[in-house]
Amino acid sequence: MTDAKHVEAIESKLAHLERALQELSDVVYRQQREIDAALELNRNLRRQVDELESRTPDPGAVEIPPHY
Repeated sequence: MTDAKHVEAIESKLAHLERALQELSDVVYRQQREIDAALELNRNLRRQVDELESRTPDPGAVEIPPHY
C-alpha cells in the first residue's frame, strides 16, 4: 500500500468515526432532553400528590359527630 493510499484509508476511517461520534452525541443530547422532561413531569406529579394528601383528612382521625 502506498503512502497516499494509506493516508486516504486513514482519512476515510476518520471521517466515518467523526460521523458516528456526531450521531452518538445527537442521541445523548436527545436522551438528556427526554430525561429532563420526565424529571420535570415527575416533580409536578409529586407536587400534585402532596397537595391532594394535604387536603385529605387523616382517615385514622376520629371525628366528633355533629350532635355533640
